[in-house]
Amino acid sequence: MNFSGWEILVVLFVVLLLFGSSRLPQLARGMGKSINEFKKGISEGSSKEDEHELAEKRREQLRDSERARDEELASADKYSKSS
Repeated sequence: MNFSGWEILVVLFVVLLLFGSSRLPQLARGMGKSINEFKKGISEGSSKEDEHELAEKRREQLRDSERARDEELASADKYSKSS
């Protein structure tokens, strides 16, 4: 949906009439703060997901190394019992 210059001016004029010139800076400031909070929330959410994925990979690596160690111990036990 494309807006022409006149449509944008009409919308701005209506907003000015509704809220008044003293209230507009407060609205813009509030909107800017909410946009920044939204961006922070998104970045924190993605970094937490990344941390979760890294932790899960680390757990999987630990499980794999424990399995390998258990297999080595089991094969060492078989070798020592058969000797």
